[in-house]
Amino acid sequence: MLVDEISGVRIPDSKLACEVTQIIRDTESDLLFHHSIRVYFWGALTGNRMERTFDPELLYMAAMFHDIGLTARYENSQLRFEVDGANAAREFLQGHGISESDVETVWNAVALHTTPGIPQYMRPEIALVQAGAGMDVAGRGYEQFTDEQREAVIAAFPRGSDFKHRIIDAFYRGMKHRPDSTFGTFNDDVLAFKDPNFRRIDMCSIILASKFE
Repeated sequence: MLVDEISGVRIPDSKLACEVTQIIRDTESDLLFHHSIRVYFWGALTGNRMERTFDPELLYMAAMFHDIGLTARYENSQLRFEVDGANAAREFLQGHGISESDVETVWNAVALHTTPGIPQYMRPEIALVQAGAGMDVAGRGYEQFTDEQREAVIAAFPRGSDFKHRIIDAFYRGMKHRPDSTFGTFNDDVLAFKDPNFRRIDMCSIILASKFE
């Protein structure tokens, strides 16, 4: 059973939110499921602290779908895993009659959550998903949360032992079959860390080798 409230942040209890929770619960491992919920809480807590106006349900939708592209469902995909997740969120929301504007917000939030330097200038839901993911995976903004907030979120949705290595392993499993999709992102750091045979694409070499003058 999901916790009711942490520091004034509640998981949306609408029919739509309950349905997406069940979909992600049935699709993702405990590791990714709990990570996704923590991303929502870190993002929402950040939004409240910054006094940003955001739609909790849209934020929750994006947080829950943001890593679904890493699951076995997409083991044959050659798209960026973020795009797979964004497309899954869009299909789900369109099937429930959500406005195209809100669908676009969620799509962008999922698709851009690993793209630094851009989401913070977009709609709050987009910025806060990236902030939440950055906090949970890399500890970005750690000191901006109180001890009580951190302890409450982790107690409700545990990271478990050796979380850092397990989440890197999950990223690797979700991307190792599509290494070219990591070009231009820090996702290639994961492949380089896990696979000694992985070679990064060198953009300068591509430019210089081009026949176009």
